Amino acid sequence: MIKDITITGVKYELTDTTKKYVERKIGALGKYLPRHARKSATADVKIKQIDNPGGNKYEVEVIINVPDKKITAKDSTMNVLAAVDIVEAKLNGQLRKYKDDVLVHVGSSRGVLARFKRGFQREQ
Repeated sequence: MIKDITITGVKYELTDTTKKYVERKIGALGKYLPRHARKSATADVKIKQIDNPGGNKYEVEVIINVPDKKITAKDSTMNVLAAVDIVEAKLNGQLRKYKDDVLVHVGSSRGVLARFKRGFQREQ
């Protein structure tokens, strides 16, 4: 759970329902972070209203600060909550990739090194 979430509206007045929805959706992305990054992760959410002659459009940009990296996603649609959903899906994939890159995979290099150590100890 990402607890430090800053939500700002540019030309958009934030309502309680929008704040709660964003906190729930973006906060839940913490489960895709590695354990060491969960406490220090912060999220900045910017909701911007773009006035068009055909109707208003809303742009949502989320920046998640994790150790050694900034993960960003941006989308714009006619509905604020739909834009939040799309951005959440984009961040989901990026955070999974970040977790795979950061964590050491158990079977990859440890097995080779362990076999080498065992063989070296037998020779002595």
